[in-house]
Amino acid sequence: MNRDNMLKNLATKENFRLLTKKKPEKGLLLKLQQRSGRGSSGRITVRHQGGGAKKLYRLVDFGQEKLDIKAKVASLEYDPYRSSFIMLLEYQGGDKRYRLAPQGLKVGDSVVCQEKADLNIGNRMKLRHIPVGTSVYNIELIPGQGGKLARGAGTSAKVLAHEEKYCNIEMPSGEVRRTSEECFASIGALSRAEHIYTVLGKAGKARHKGIRPSVKGSAMIPADHPHGGGEGRAPIGLKYPKTPWGKHALGVKTRKRHLTDKYIIQRRSKKSKK
Repeated sequence: MNRDNMLKNLATKENFRLLTKKKPEKGLLLKLQQRSGRGSSGRITVRHQGGGAKKLYRLVDFGQEKLDIKAKVASLEYDPYRSSFIMLLEYQGGDKRYRLAPQGLKVGDSVVCQEKADLNIGNRMKLRHIPVGTSVYNIELIPGQGGKLARGAGTSAKVLAHEEKYCNIEMPSGEVRRTSEECFASIGALSRAEHIYTVLGKAGKARHKGIRPSVKGSAMIPADHPHGGGEGRAPIGLKYPKTPWGKHALGVKTRKRHLTDKYIIQRRSKKSKK
């Protein structure tokens, strides 16, 4: 039985026995205002969101706040705001920080963030010191800005090559992009790889997550969804999907341009239709 099939067998419930039974660190908690899918103007920008269980935000260090200082893993904890687990690091002097927890790291292990460190799981260093073929996560896109890439549960990127001042990285999606070798990245792959196979099991669990009920687009009117309209069970009500303003919505690219697009060497491959 391969790894994917083993993970699928764990589908309905996840195993949280690895987590430490303790309350979150009070000094690293923050209460966020509930947005319910609304943007800065107060209008709904993401539909079908609202309600849900009360939760507190954990202040996670995605950058290099504690450079050249060794830390001990005090606990492994659940974070309601992200898919992967987090770890509480305790530094000399009693200072504490939350970081994303990789697979294979245990309570009591030591990690460090340095320009050049040992190639151990959880250590963080500059890309120019990381060998080709190494799995990394929480990768910086711009030096000094903090980790932006490969931050989801079970994900990791692979270092493919070092060319001049850049490092070629294969993303979890299959996209290959260039990043400055001065950027920091953490060694290993993120925890909670089975998260992708989890089945909620009931509607109530979705409501606890802040997900409101939704219906399929073909059951709506054209003004509410590109697939709306028609008679009976038409998959697309109109001759072609269109926006409420009459613009074509079939096969139109929706990804906005970014300043870092010029560093993409190879786009991710499209999934083949079965």
